[in-house]
Amino acid sequence: MRRMVGLVLAGGGGKALSVLTADRAVSAVPFGGKYRVIDFVLSNCCHSEITQIGVLTQHAPASLHDHIGAGRPWGFDHRGGGVEMLQPYLTRNDAEWYQGTAHAIARNWDRIEALGAARVLVLSGDQVYRMDYRRMLMVHERRGATVTLAVTRVLPQESRRFGMVQFDREGRVTRLEEKPRRTEATHASMGVYLFETAALGELLRDRPADLVAGVIEPLLKAGAAVHAHEFTGYWDDVGTVASYYRANLELIAPAPRLELLNARWPVLTRDEERPPVHLGEHADVEESLVANGCRVSGRVRRSVLFPGAVVERGAEVTDSIVYPDTRIGPGAKVDRTIIDKHATVGAGAVVGWGDPPHDPAHAWLDGLTLIGKDVEIPAGARVGRGVVVGIHAGFEGLPREILAGSALPSRAWYEGRV
Repeated sequence: MRRMVGLVLAGGGGKALSVLTADRAVSAVPFGGKYRVIDFVLSNCCHSEITQIGVLTQHAPASLHDHIGAGRPWGFDHRGGGVEMLQPYLTRNDAEWYQGTAHAIARNWDRIEALGAARVLVLSGDQVYRMDYRRMLMVHERRGATVTLAVTRVLPQESRRFGMVQFDREGRVTRLEEKPRRTEATHASMGVYLFETAALGELLRDRPADLVAGVIEPLLKAGAAVHAHEFTGYWDDVGTVASYYRANLELIAPAPRLELLNARWPVLTRDEERPPVHLGEHADVEESLVANGCRVSGRVRRSVLFPGAVVERGAEVTDSIVYPDTRIGPGAKVDRTIIDKHATVGAGAVVGWGDPPHDPAHAWLDGLTLIGKDVEIPAGARVGRGVVVGIHAGFEGLPREILAGSALPSRAWYEGRV
């Protein structure tokens, strides 16, 4: 669709995801057994026939760059199309990090203008959904809008997580509220914005930081045609530990809200060349997603295993998410835990032990335990619920029981380099 260029905002550090985003952007976080979060928006662009894509990165971009590459899995590597990774760069007059969403776009405005598109579609790279952007474009054109916001209905108790949007019967936006404690609005902004290129460029001249506060709200106050496009399909913002965990585990429900097996709108990704799943003689797997390259000789219940995960004989993994190439040793037990890649749980160790902490300060973990990448949990250790173990954290000199609510910092050498 040459009349529209897509910009994916994928530079967020995602502090709310703790150790899962210490060394990767939110958009690069693994999801659903074989995907990354950004795969959903890139697949939407591919199926919506948007062939010119810019991905704006900043926080820990290496894994995201490696995953996307030239964009071949999404068809962006052919003549007439393309994906470009746009990260902060040094010039004689400008040497600053992106200060916000609008500032990131403004820093790359010359590249956007060079594409000559009449409209710019700005997309958040840290949400999970399927959406045909062509329908949004049709609504935008029919209403003669300057900017169109995609919105979706959310539960009242979740409104404080989002920017809430009020609009009239004709779809014209009347009010925006940023994460209100209470509101009469029923629809949240999805972080999907379709702009007329000229109008966006004019408001970016002063380089505002935030896209909503610095661009959309001024348009609204000036009486410009700011419209809402209601989306009724599945959509989830996986920017918190609780929402990320829930969205993954919902995939294994008998009737999941997000159906991954959709031949008409497949989720595309860079596939890893892994051998088929191997189930050993004593394997017992139920209600789980198990990706290629996994070897299971133990028991797996209601869990998501990413490529190369190993569950050895006598081990039990329950209600958990296990990232690539992590090994659960013989007789170990893992319950309500998210374990990052290349970690090891030693023989007989228990992760997710006992009761969760009652302190409200730990509510953000929802009773889950987080284990960072490259962590080695020694044999026989017991790690309580609500524990956060940093990247490559060592257990030297620590008790074999890590009490509920504890936090082990990342290895000092890692902390020093970031």
